[in-house]
Amino acid sequence: MAPAAAPAGAPAGIDPRGPRFGAAITATLLLATVVLAVAGADAVAFWLLVALTVLFAWGAFAGVRRHPYGLIFARLVRPRLAPPVALEDPRPPTFAQGIGFAVTFAGVILSLLGVEYAAPIAAAIAFIAAFLNAAFDFCLGCQIYLLLARARIIPGT
Repeated sequence: MAPAAAPAGAPAGIDPRGPRFGAAITATLLLATVVLAVAGADAVAFWLLVALTVLFAWGAFAGVRRHPYGLIFARLVRPRLAPPVALEDPRPPTFAQGIGFAVTFAGVILSLLGVEYAAPIAAAIAFIAAFLNAAFDFCLGCQIYLLLARARIIPGT
């Protein structure tokens, strides 16, 4: 369930297929993190989670348009596709990146503090959200954004 088209006064819209493209890459890397951790390659899993945390931070603070996956989509994938039916507000996917950052950052910090299984658990939680977006077009972070905006807890729609 992608958010509705950008409301009047919102930032310029984005192609809704872009965040799904990024979610597919992210879900794959998060699943690899979990598999590596379960297989005993804890150090590799930890550093992959660190890299994903940096990517989530990039998307959350610079916006989904400036995220590496967004740039790849815009330059290499979107030109090969038909134009989107509608554009969407970039704020919900950007907020979702912030949630991904918070979850993976917590996993990194807890791992550094010696909490066993923190990295794979954080990666698994983030994987579920990324997979839902990639496979079913259900952006969990976007839905949280919309709930908070409707409740006037954060500025939004």
